[in-house]
Amino acid sequence: MGQGEAPMTLLVRQQQAAGPLVSVTPADAGWQYIHFAAHLLAAGERLEAETAGLETALVILGGRATVTGGGCSFGSVGDRRDVWERRPPYVVILPPNSAYVVAAETDLHLVVAGAPADGGLPPRLIRPEEMVAEERGAGQTRRYIHHLLPPSAPAARLLLTEVYTPAGNWSSFPPHKHDSEEPPAESWLEETYYYQIQPPAGFAVQRVYTDDRSLDQTMAPGNGDLVLVPRGYHPVAATPGHECYYLNVMAGPARAWNFRVDPAYAHLMNWQKPDVTKG
Repeated sequence: MGQGEAPMTLLVRQQQAAGPLVSVTPADAGWQYIHFAAHLLAAGERLEAETAGLETALVILGGRATVTGGGCSFGSVGDRRDVWERRPPYVVILPPNSAYVVAAETDLHLVVAGAPADGGLPPRLIRPEEMVAEERGAGQTRRYIHHLLPPSAPAARLLLTEVYTPAGNWSSFPPHKHDSEEPPAESWLEETYYYQIQPPAGFAVQRVYTDDRSLDQTMAPGNGDLVLVPRGYHPVAATPGHECYYLNVMAGPARAWNFRVDPAYAHLMNWQKPDVTKG
């Protein structure tokens, strides 16, 4: 599939069988860039793999692990039990063609995200204190953001953020899109939303739609589910009584986050793109 096409369903449910909790490749999604997998490792388990032709991010969502990769040892990393401690995570960025090992010291919630890159920067560890936190929106659109790997940070392809949406609030709002490469007005970026819900029996609501409605899906992702955004506007609502977290991975032909707001909702724009997200 090309840029203008979409897979039959944009919601990938968490798996209960052995292997990744949830995963997607470009072949699965019908797009060009994003590879995504979430893992839960028990203490003492190891994940050994290679980045192949991908710039790759190892995001420690919860737990602690010893990480080596690309000929570098990063030691023991990770200091939050889970995402609900609300501190930024540790992230290891690896260039293409790097072998890596993640050895879980405690139960470990790990995301491995990648995108094709011709080259990359040397392997590096991004610590929580290096990340910028942002409060965005107001009232029922207030949410809290950690910029893990914004366009202003050195990288070849990936963009990473995590977002906390209070119960009953909206995020990714007003609805915006980034599916056309028309700098500086808009960037073409594929995107994934990896959800955690508290309490975990709840769900969020996400709609993905285009101006002509050739794509128009409304989904109810639950704890551990993944939503794919190949194109179109993509607002999120946290249901009452349930806080919503998601990790965003974005990638496209250029590392810039430029977007257009749905004209029907432009009058509700109540935030400005912060400096940390400028390309």
